[in-house]
Amino acid sequence: MKIQLSDHFTYRRLLRFVFPSVIMMVFTSIYGVVDGLFVSNFVGKDAFAAINLVMPFLMIFGGVGFMFGTGGSALVAMTLGEQKKERANQYFTMIIVGTVVTGAVISIIGFIVMRPVAIWLGAEGDIIDDCVLYGRIMMIFNIFFMLQNAFQGFFITAEKPHLGLVTTVAAGLTNMVLDALFVGVLKWGVAGAAIATGLCETVGGIIPFIYFLSPNKSLLRLTKTKIEVKSIARACWNGASEFVSNTASSIVGIVYNFQLLKYAGADGVAAHGVLMYVQFIFIAMFIGYAMGGAPIISYHYGAGNTDELKNMFKKSNIIMGIAGSIMTVLAFTLAGTLAKVFVGYDVELFTMTKHAFRIFSLAFIFSGFTIFASSFFTALNNGGISAAISFLRTFIFKMAAVLIMPLFWGLDGIWWSVTAAEVFALVISFIFLVVYRKKYKYI
Repeated sequence: MKIQLSDHFTYRRLLRFVFPSVIMMVFTSIYGVVDGLFVSNFVGKDAFAAINLVMPFLMIFGGVGFMFGTGGSALVAMTLGEQKKERANQYFTMIIVGTVVTGAVISIIGFIVMRPVAIWLGAEGDIIDDCVLYGRIMMIFNIFFMLQNAFQGFFITAEKPHLGLVTTVAAGLTNMVLDALFVGVLKWGVAGAAIATGLCETVGGIIPFIYFLSPNKSLLRLTKTKIEVKSIARACWNGASEFVSNTASSIVGIVYNFQLLKYAGADGVAAHGVLMYVQFIFIAMFIGYAMGGAPIISYHYGAGNTDELKNMFKKSNIIMGIAGSIMTVLAFTLAGTLAKVFVGYDVELFTMTKHAFRIFSLAFIFSGFTIFASSFFTALNNGGISAAISFLRTFIFKMAAVLIMPLFWGLDGIWWSVTAAEVFALVISFIFLVVYRKKYKYI
């Protein structure tokens, strides 16, 4: 059954359409987790801590790719809804060119500043060298990382989400196999993990580039176009919520590491690293759904179909509620098993991680709603409100919580801070949705 953006979406049709995006994001998260898994078990907890210290800095650049991809795909999907296919392809090409140029500049700067950044992040002794080595290798492949993130949204807009899934699975399998070879067999340590991830990002960035550059049966193709800075800036502004979210999360992650070093030492950083890796997988389901559903919302908004906007809004929130409840139960139940996989070799660290993850799991009840709300406004081409929700959720509320709550509850205050932040973010999201309901007519 062929599903098009112009269709009316039942629960069955909607879930079928977004399923490839959900799996795509889960796989993207999993192959990121694989690095940590192999490094922790084959190299040791100090090397694992080193990756976790530098990872927030690296994820900022992934946010730039998502910014181009989500903002650009919303603009392109809306233009397709207006029946301007040629113009949509021109926008698409501009966004990809902008991604490549920006990625090249970031790679050079990131490579140069990696050592002082590692020291600023709190790395000491041998951990500094591991941070710098891992980070610089990742900078070499950064263009492909950004392209991979940008193309994920465009596969959906092109009505080819299954191709995005195939690409992500291919990239993920590449990372898993190479991690096993480079880290497990050849004992290349941190460098092996970085090279494995870099090569998988290359696969994830090159395959879609070749596909869209070649003649294809999708709605999109890379074509000749004039670069319009205003159009690229418009797309970036609309996708700013994804950049804000990634950047804010990264900065907050750095603050979390500072707090954890203060209250629990290197073991705290390692435990938090496990939480972040597992969170990537769970949250990826919400992000995948939001990414898969956004082009549908943008298309119908561009076409002036308010009935379908109402349909997507209602069904999506019901799905977020059910999914969030299931994820919380699963995360709480599997906390011990997941902790054992990563740090089972250290009893004290295992106990801390298991306890932390059970507290952390409650956040999933609320996070789906706020992630969808932010994505919903992006899809409506209201980047300002989307960015506001993301900024408040991922920066202001989390930053305040992680700085204040440990003063009263110690280490547990750090673990509870994410749930507290998600509750406040849910309230803010609800307020924005109520305020703008008459303008966009989704209720």
